[in-house]
Amino acid sequence: MNIGWNEHTPIYRQLKERVVGMMLDGLLKPGDALPSVRQVAADYQLNPITVSRAYQELVDESLVEKRRGLGMYVIDGARDKLLATERERFVREEWPAMVARIRRLGLDLEQLLKAAQPGAPS
Repeated sequence: MNIGWNEHTPIYRQLKERVVGMMLDGLLKPGDALPSVRQVAADYQLNPITVSRAYQELVDESLVEKRRGLGMYVIDGARDKLLATERERFVREEWPAMVARIRRLGLDLEQLLKAAQPGAPS
């Protein structure tokens, strides 16, 4: 994890979002252990309570499980659950603003699809 903290969002939330991103990208798979709270705190010079809070949110959302004396592990189905949640959030929160901007700029679907093709000029 290469970390550059944003001063506008609590660090525990940013850390949680980075772990979520790793799950979505397939870097953390079901059964994989998360780095220990102490290790993350030491590596990124964070208070262990900050790391614990991020991890606890992942537990609360049923994405990871605590195994007493062993650590935190990604649960089966975590990625699928995240995909469903993130897709719904995207459609509800981000897509309306994108559609408004697309309309404002006068872009059409054909232009957008063409620009999205691999090797298309940026």
